[in-house]
Amino acid sequence: MADSAPKVAAEERIEALDAIDRKAQTLANQIKKSKHFIAFTGAGVSTSAGIPDFRGPDGAWTLRAQGRQRTGKAVSTLQAIPTPTHMALVELQNQGLLKYLVSQNCDGLHRKSGMLPANISELHGNSNIESCKDCGKEYLRDFRAVATYEKTVHDHRTGRKCALCGGVLLDSIVNFGDFLPAAPLQNAEDNAKKADLCLVLGSSITIPPACTIPECVGKKKGAKLAICNLQETPLDSLASMRIYAKADDLMIRIMEKLNLSIPAFILRRRLVIDVEMRQDKPQLTVYGVDVDLTPATFLKSVKLGYNRRLVRSEPFVFNFRTSLESPLELKFELEFMGHYGEPNLDVVFEYNEGNTQAVYLLEYNPQTGEWKTIKQKGLSASERARGDVEMEGSSILEDDSIPEFRMPVMV
Repeated sequence: MADSAPKVAAEERIEALDAIDRKAQTLANQIKKSKHFIAFTGAGVSTSAGIPDFRGPDGAWTLRAQGRQRTGKAVSTLQAIPTPTHMALVELQNQGLLKYLVSQNCDGLHRKSGMLPANISELHGNSNIESCKDCGKEYLRDFRAVATYEKTVHDHRTGRKCALCGGVLLDSIVNFGDFLPAAPLQNAEDNAKKADLCLVLGSSITIPPACTIPECVGKKKGAKLAICNLQETPLDSLASMRIYAKADDLMIRIMEKLNLSIPAFILRRRLVIDVEMRQDKPQLTVYGVDVDLTPATFLKSVKLGYNRRLVRSEPFVFNFRTSLESPLELKFELEFMGHYGEPNLDVVFEYNEGNTQAVYLLEYNPQTGEWKTIKQKGLSASERARGDVEMEGSSILEDDSIPEFRMPVMV
């Protein structure tokens, strides 16, 4: 726990590169032979992205124990680029080698890097996710969806309401004294029971009940537990392999041994443009969804081309007085949150009576600063029901008023 962090951090060790290389080869062989390989990650996988850890020499809890303030500015989790370790785990997932990922991190980088929601348990939450207290609807945000905790760390209200039922939205962060979310913990435990190989990356493995996940594998007959961490951990005696290395140094070598490339980070967004008749008048809605149809907030404003109307707040709704001509080409200018310097993007929607919805995959490369747009098939009726992101209220095109800017409060 935070209060238990010593004033003097545990010693960090780094093995010789040739030793790391040999162990990477052994792990690569084990991964290829494994029937159910899982990974367990902690803050150490994000330090190379500029996000501090907790128990290292300059970790957040170490500094607190010493009564010191951090010198220099940490990178915002919203601007951090997923590390080679993040992207290597994504590729192992995509190749079918990594069956499940359990993470203690709440920085959101695993989901952003491309880990599928069904393949990960974020046991301590995600600073970009909030959910409804009443109906459980989940929302993925491109801002810190975290409560202010002004009165108590157990008051998780973000100040926003559910678009589906109007219920109170709560952040997903697990503070000390909170219970872990039941479903992610159960999924993590189920996968640990099936695992024949678990690789721990950048975790001190000291916080219960998360630490019981690799412990379960380490104690299981016939299963292997490998731990990569700079400091000693309480589970070192259970490990079949112990690597004192930075996570990136190990994962880069493992991927080389597997003859797999580590993909570059691409920011992926899914945009839906939908036309429905409301009281005999067409209503057009622009919104984002994640790969699992979780409503995703990543737009700051939407502008309809050939018209000076600009919608500056969710829901991005355009109402029309009369029916739309068919066929009709509508061009939208999208403005993003801009954490990675994303420029505005124009998207063309070709409306006709047989095409009332379009889904676009938007891919942004932070290295080149360029967008790529890929047209996908529309959502089915059942998918639209599952991913119902419709929100009350709208920005009307029937007068000259421009909607007030109402961005969610950043915390």
